Amino acid sequence: MHLVRDPLPQARDRAILKVIGIGNPWRRDDAAGLAAARRLQEILPADVDVREEAGEPTALIDALDGADAVWLVDAVSSGVEAGTVHRVDASQRALPAELFAPSTHHFGLAEAIELARALGRLPRTAVAFGIEGSTFEAGDGLSPPVDAAVGEVAERVRAEVAAWTGAP
Repeated sequence: MHLVRDPLPQARDRAILKVIGIGNPWRRDDAAGLAAARRLQEILPADVDVREEAGEPTALIDALDGADAVWLVDAVSSGVEAGTVHRVDASQRALPAELFAPSTHHFGLAEAIELARALGRLPRTAVAFGIEGSTFEAGDGLSPPVDAAVGEVAERVRAEVAAWTGAP
């Protein structure tokens, strides 16, 4: 019956690219990934799937489905200066657990990525950007160094997406 209703999968002429901003909008700097996703929504081509996630692991893994390449942005807290940007090619190696450790999420991005890898659901290109935060108490609004870093990460992701697609 399946062959009658859907005999062949549709051929794709374009890669599926996703950007996922992760965070909690009510925990100050923890919203850095969400802010980056909002900025990227404005500057990336419309065919790039930009979304916001709270960091719940199964929702995050589901968000990866079908992607050829994904860029993830999350706040981190490793003790270095606020606003420091970390970039890790998660398709090449595991994310450092001490950098992408659990924060206000159920468990950390590092564990979610490794679970996706184990399940065969990690895209062949997966890059994680961590923005070092300093203020994670209840409230809204990013600290100034984190807000500046969000702009830097948005530009870096835009450039990587352009390089990936061959666009100028």
